[in-house]
Amino acid sequence: MEAERMKDLVFKASILHEALPYIRRFHGKIFVLKYGGHAMVDPLLRDSFARDVTLMKLIGIHPVVVHGGGPQIDSMLSQLGVVSERIDGLRVTDEKTMEIVEMVLAGKVNSEIVSLMCRAGARAVGLSGKDDSFLLGQKIERMRTKAGREVDPGLVGRVIQVRTGVLTKLVEGGFVPVIAPIAVDEEGRSLNVNADTVAGAVAAALKAEKLLLMTDIDGVRGPDGTIASSMRAADVRERIAEGVISGGMIPKVQSALEALATGVHKVHVVDGRVQHAALLEVFTDRGIGTEILE
Repeated sequence: MEAERMKDLVFKASILHEALPYIRRFHGKIFVLKYGGHAMVDPLLRDSFARDVTLMKLIGIHPVVVHGGGPQIDSMLSQLGVVSERIDGLRVTDEKTMEIVEMVLAGKVNSEIVSLMCRAGARAVGLSGKDDSFLLGQKIERMRTKAGREVDPGLVGRVIQVRTGVLTKLVEGGFVPVIAPIAVDEEGRSLNVNADTVAGAVAAALKAEKLLLMTDIDGVRGPDGTIASSMRAADVRERIAEGVISGGMIPKVQSALEALATGVHKVHVVDGRVQHAALLEVFTDRGIGTEILE
């Protein structure tokens, strides 16, 4: 037993030594992390993520968390007997669905993540785009289904402006902002925005060093079906046109492309089902997901 414990300590020490150059390089930089999928519901992964974010803050990196909540919304909609449809990873959202989405995301899920972060030792503050109207959105008027039919997706929005004042003050004050992906339009209506899209917009507005998209897959696949450890933006656009990248992966890679085009240095798509996925991708030479570069 003692030999196993020593072996584990030696392994952790080797990882720490490997991470030191990256810690120096990223000190004082902003990382935006999109937190979603299985990592939000598995207790072990939830605790692991909270500790990883706390560690980033303690070593001088400034994490900003944008969370999803699709499974939690699905569960609540099912309990209430509400049926919802998805188009390319975006939920068609009528007024009743929007009320439920906002209740789950900005209420239950956000407060749970903030509590989790605080228990891990971080100073976390929860907010949605309605706070200080910092996420200004615009309704998406039309979307095309797989059958080619154009539909009105309801209160589904895109981010047209991120007013960074409140986020900057929180980061500078030593807090970890935890953002629910609800935007507000110029008339004060709540809009349901894909969490990957919000994360990309926030990363671009804050000129983040990195955007990390945590998901339930190993990474982005190439034409041969294998996970690509690294992809250029031009390759991603080509894979979308070919249909290799489709469905729920489209909002992720589109947010990555938009973030890269506006100054974010690198985007990582990582498997949130792996413990310490974000740390392994950023602080080791091996990495575990797909990095996307301009």
